[in-house]
Amino acid sequence: MNDLHFPDFADFLHARLTQPLPGQRAQYQMAPLSRRQPSRSSVQAKACREAGVLALFYPDANATPHLLLTRRPDAMSKHAGQVAFPGGRREEGESLQETALRETEEEVRIEAENVDIVGALTPLYIPPSNFCVHPFVGLIDHTPDLGVRTEEVADMFGVPPACLVDPALRSTTKMHMGDAERDIPYFALNEHVVWGATAMMLAELAAVLDPLVLEWESLV
Repeated sequence: MNDLHFPDFADFLHARLTQPLPGQRAQYQMAPLSRRQPSRSSVQAKACREAGVLALFYPDANATPHLLLTRRPDAMSKHAGQVAFPGGRREEGESLQETALRETEEEVRIEAENVDIVGALTPLYIPPSNFCVHPFVGLIDHTPDLGVRTEEVADMFGVPPACLVDPALRSTTKMHMGDAERDIPYFALNEHVVWGATAMMLAELAAVLDPLVLEWESLV
């Protein structure tokens, strides 16, 4: 996986996504203790708002696969400065996959028709915002313009798949959540702290790429 050029990686990823998903077991590796309960993280029986997001892989100039991530502007009223997948709230009449593709086009200017959806990850519920987030996995055959800036994107960067499965890039930090200080797992990617729902989805994606990730002990 780590040394595959993009066409071979695309075949590898597609094959992995046809197998049973790692699911919540993988997501919980990068979840706070309070989130490691099916009743709090499952979308089942939730009267929630729905969102679709896209984990999008692309080749760099050397045909090395990279995962596209965005950073939200610091001035946003919600999720300011956080690293995320492109995506957003489902609009009436569209499927969740269509939501992910539409939001990706709006946020990072990658046209939906150029994206090959190869599978989906396990949906998860986000209690603070009451969103049920549905992650899809896609591919494009070219390097996107990482200089694009939009209302919801302050920065864009790519991460090689090897970073997702590298235990040295996972750690914990103290954060104030509500009225308490908690241990929060995070990925250290390109000098960014990636935590929360994005980290949980990245953890499952990492376990799709390398099942041995599931054997790691929890970080908190």
